[in-house]
Amino acid sequence: MDAAPVHQPYASLYVRDFRFYLMGRMFLTMAIQMQAVIVGWQVYTFTKDPLSLGLIGLTEAIPFIVASLFGGHVADIINRRKLILYFILLLLGCSGSLFFFTLPFTGILEKFHTLPIFAIIFVIGIARGFLAPAITAFFAQIVPKNLYSNGVAWSSNTWQFAAVSGPAIGGLIYGFAGISWAYATLCVFLAGSVLFFFMIPSRPLLPSGEKESLLKGLTAGIRFVFGNQVVLGTLSLDLFAVLFGGAVAMLPIFASDILQVGPEGLGILRAAPFAGSVITGLLLAHRPPMARAGSYLLWAIGGFGIATILFALSTSFYLSLFLLFLTGAFDSISVIIRGTILQLLTPDHMRGRVSAVNNVFIGSSNEIGAFESGLAAKLMGLIPSVIFGGSMTILIVLATAGFSPAIRKLNMRKIQEQLNNSEL
Repeated sequence: MDAAPVHQPYASLYVRDFRFYLMGRMFLTMAIQMQAVIVGWQVYTFTKDPLSLGLIGLTEAIPFIVASLFGGHVADIINRRKLILYFILLLLGCSGSLFFFTLPFTGILEKFHTLPIFAIIFVIGIARGFLAPAITAFFAQIVPKNLYSNGVAWSSNTWQFAAVSGPAIGGLIYGFAGISWAYATLCVFLAGSVLFFFMIPSRPLLPSGEKESLLKGLTAGIRFVFGNQVVLGTLSLDLFAVLFGGAVAMLPIFASDILQVGPEGLGILRAAPFAGSVITGLLLAHRPPMARAGSYLLWAIGGFGIATILFALSTSFYLSLFLLFLTGAFDSISVIIRGTILQLLTPDHMRGRVSAVNNVFIGSSNEIGAFESGLAAKLMGLIPSVIFGGSMTILIVLATAGFSPAIRKLNMRKIQEQLNNSEL
């Protein structure tokens, strides 16, 4: 009887272009997370209104959703490396504009208040709608199929590390050096991302084998997701958990009014969930694909909801940090399971479009969840609104466990083995 293959936790990191991919994505994520902290604090300083924080998310989510499906279609027919470079450069231009607005001699914000900021956020939503499916689909052109699970784990770890350092750097620079220096640093990180993606050679797209009309091409990803119970179930579970359970959008208020720690403390609070994600992701990268992935997914999202409720009740900065750390640890399990399932089950010629649907489900849910959080805080009060969101997350987990046996029985190790055997 043959011995089981030995799991190699660093196998995907030996791929040169994947290392460049990780570095490019790391700098990009750091910039995006820095921007969230800087813009959130800047807007709340202007308005002192929790709804304005939710409107930041909604302003980015609407163009993101509209652009994503078309962006996924484009990512399946146009060179993905070029798309990535073009739209990161667009993000760089947007960040440069936000930097320009803060210069004293312009007087733009004094005259137009927060309107120019929201206009730039709208354009950033469009850029991210095209960028996200291209980056996700480009992963499969760089990493061998037998290393997908390992590659997803390291990609998630890199993203989480960047998301830890990005908010901390943004908050600290904002607090100690000022907003202009914070935006300038953001631009430097975006330029670094362009450099690393530029060093990856272009990859030809695989032919789909059939010509499709524009409408059929745009809807192919939706049809695939809704025709696969496992993919639909994991995406839906994450969608509603993020939509209701996230307290991140309200962190400027917690930092300012409840914990009273200023922009420096806000950056640390923003970093805490990602610190939990990084540590959990590193542990998962050293494990083979999970045999009981469905059970782990349900327990993790349930734990996310409980930690969110406890965070809402905390008035201690250090306890709040720990609870946010736990939300990140639980979220990392969900992210790695969902990302691995998408890479394993998606056909090569549809990766951009399926990734776009994933981004509409998950990416936009962060921004729409931010709007939901802001609106709920406006109507219910800050603390009750966060408790409500965490409670809804727990109810969704219980409903999924009861009505979706395919999720409960999800076995990633078996799926990976079947894929490896089909390649022989």
